[in-house]
Amino acid sequence: MLVLAISTILALVFSALLAPTAEAARQPKPKRVATWAPAASATITPGVMMYTDGSQCTSNFVFTDAAGNAYVGYAAHCAGLGEATDTNGCLNESVPLGTKVTFRRGGSLLSEGTELGSGTLVYSSWITMRTLGTTDANTCAYNDFALVRVDAKDLGKVNPSVPMWGGPTGLDTDGTAAGDVVYTYGNSSLRAGISLLSPHVGFSLGDDVADGGWSHPLYTVTPGVPGDSGSGFLSADGTAIGTLSTIALTPLPLSNNIGDLAKELAFAQANSGIAGLRLTPGTEAFKPLI
Repeated sequence: MLVLAISTILALVFSALLAPTAEAARQPKPKRVATWAPAASATITPGVMMYTDGSQCTSNFVFTDAAGNAYVGYAAHCAGLGEATDTNGCLNESVPLGTKVTFRRGGSLLSEGTELGSGTLVYSSWITMRTLGTTDANTCAYNDFALVRVDAKDLGKVNPSVPMWGGPTGLDTDGTAAGDVVYTYGNSSLRAGISLLSPHVGFSLGDDVADGGWSHPLYTVTPGVPGDSGSGFLSADGTAIGTLSTIALTPLPLSNNIGDLAKELAFAQANSGIAGLRLTPGTEAFKPLI
């Protein structure tokens, strides 16, 4: 009888240790991205218009985490509270994390267009750098990256492929050389939401060593304009190089500077608190024009 009692007690103890707690059982399981929407019918993709408190920008790429959440990236200054010319993230404030962001198409100067879905601002390099007290000049000037977590109800609308070009095929880590061909897909409301005007091809103007690899000056036809901010750039082999941040006057008038995505993403991985954050490759093959 004593042996039976001891074995019964041990069984109950091990059962209690292995069983989930009542609190854990009450926690909802994260909804994972099991499959992406077909590229041909997906509405939340790289290049989609994003509106934050009335400010319009363009998304760059799709990202996921260890819990199966989907994120769409854009420029941190798209959620900034300063002027359009305020681009130093260590000096300028942002709307708070938790702010609602909508994905739209057909936006123009007259209308915000049609809402496709929504998400929540969950990471901003600007907010993070101010919190950390970042002082490195290049990081402050070029780390212009934010993430919007797609609402669970809209996950079925997401595809990570870049419209027109396909990809990304991966993450670029070696910068650009003068003359390198680049591809992007901007979607500024200044172009009245006309999708035929969204794809752009251009070339690198050569990286400046003084930027420490944080910035890549380039020129596209047509140049990126306000509203294109945040859009992603692909290399000649389809890897994701960077995200559109500013319009520059040198070395070529109306050229653009893009922040280095590998550095922006590494900073987010180290400081966002999002476990397993990573760039998601496109489901469609990269199709270069040149």
